Amino acid sequence: MNKRIVVIGANAAGAKAAAKARRTDSRAEIVVLDRGNFISYGACGIPYYLSDMVKDLNELMSTPVGVVRDRNFFSKVKGVSVRTGTEVTGIDRQRKVIRLREGDGAESELPYDTLVLATGSSPLVPPLENVSLRNIFTVKSIEDAELLKEKAVPGAVACIIGAGLIGLETAEALRGKGMQVTLVEMRDQLLPGVLDPEVASVVEKQLKLQGVTVLTGCAVTGFAGEGRVRQVIAGGHEIAADLVVLAPGVRPNVALAREAGLAIGVTGAIAVDERQTTSDPDIYACGDCCETTHLVTGKKVFIPLGSTANKQGRVAGINAAGGVATFAGVVGTSILKVFNVNAGKTGLTESEARALGLDVETVLSPAPDRAHFYPGAKPILLKLVAERGTGRFLGLQAAGEGAVDKRLDAAAAAITFRASVEQLSQLDLAYAPPYSAAMDNLIVAADIMKNKLAGHARGISAREVKRKLDDGDDFILLDVRSPAEHGEIGIAGAKLIPLGALRERLEELPRDKEIVAFCKVSLRGYEAQKILDAAGFGDVKFMDGGIMAWPYRLRDQ
Repeated sequence: MNKRIVVIGANAAGAKAAAKARRTDSRAEIVVLDRGNFISYGACGIPYYLSDMVKDLNELMSTPVGVVRDRNFFSKVKGVSVRTGTEVTGIDRQRKVIRLREGDGAESELPYDTLVLATGSSPLVPPLENVSLRNIFTVKSIEDAELLKEKAVPGAVACIIGAGLIGLETAEALRGKGMQVTLVEMRDQLLPGVLDPEVASVVEKQLKLQGVTVLTGCAVTGFAGEGRVRQVIAGGHEIAADLVVLAPGVRPNVALAREAGLAIGVTGAIAVDERQTTSDPDIYACGDCCETTHLVTGKKVFIPLGSTANKQGRVAGINAAGGVATFAGVVGTSILKVFNVNAGKTGLTESEARALGLDVETVLSPAPDRAHFYPGAKPILLKLVAERGTGRFLGLQAAGEGAVDKRLDAAAAAITFRASVEQLSQLDLAYAPPYSAAMDNLIVAADIMKNKLAGHARGISAREVKRKLDDGDDFILLDVRSPAEHGEIGIAGAKLIPLGALRERLEELPRDKEIVAFCKVSLRGYEAQKILDAAGFGDVKFMDGGIMAWPYRLRDQ
């Protein structure tokens, strides 16, 4: 008798598991169940459907050649039976059957030989006052997208709660529809957990430039309105809103697994091994409902992404059909586009690394994304994180109008294979002026890190410089740019000595004070540190990233 493989959940992970199971076992009976009506759609494309960049909803549910992945497609092309509008109400592991409830209320049972859980995740809906008012939406499903799109009309006022990936992408989509948009985040920066503050500030500046009101460090306590939402109450503010989008994050759908007695991991998602096997050897889990391993820390993490869901679904499908495959884990790579800025990370941020007790060094390196003389060159800011002592490359963050994706991808590969900063600096990356400078941004950042780890370069962050200025510390902030650059824009209180004149004007600088040099990107700042070191000055540093990485108000603003 042929094996019966049952998959619960028909989107990214579940659809991939079913398709791969079929290719692994051509004779198996494969049944996919989903309580919704839409299957195998690209949920990550919902913000682009909201903005009308994607015109037809079917585009989110089609193959690259335009064939819609519906029940008929799976039946005819994949030989997989898909049943929508069917809710799984329980799993009897001893009898190896699942209990079902159809849309008309009819109940039945379905036996399985192997079972794949791809139950996904659900948007977090915080227990706030009046959260059930009309026009308060989440953004996770096609149904969500259709409801929200109907209300997203030009001139309306929207408030988005949560400044993560979905919150920011939705802000762009609604702003593009001609709406007034306010973004509210309870933590003190955008993209918490994705970017460190100085990189996140690049994204925040872009949002404000595009007319989005940004409120950070602002906790929402409730909503006001009669029948439908009219105001968001947050941090003492009463924010007018015709509609609200809740985007504080998602949680894994684990109720079925928990009720069946399957192990739940430390993250709150389903525990699985590298074969995507749960605590029951005949049940697999994949996608947003399960946890995975972070390859840098070795710890279990819950990082729900469509890319990970597809890879895990492939592995689960192979194993459920009797094959052998493994999924080692992730390095936490993510990326987004917000208006004209691209931003993302891979590996650990500085905040994450320090929270783990790691002794780290960081580099901020701003530069054009290609040869500066080539038309279309655009700025990007890289932040590199490495471990002191070992020199191990731990993480990269990137933000700017230029190409950050290829730097993140190269870094993700290097981190996966446990590269050192020295190895990173020697990567043979593709070079031609339309694509990068002769020394790619990633290589430059790695070389700066090598100098720091070796003690040749002594950097100080913009945040620390700002703290010193605010606290009235007795130090010299030394601007080594040209007089024209200094006059155009700068940091209040800085002393100007152009780099070319520094050797002749050493007597203007006190030898008993700390000196922090900077320029546009701090290449000249580093040169100034070396000149002053050679001249016998005892406490000289340069400011990481220079003016381009300064996240605060500048002198002429």
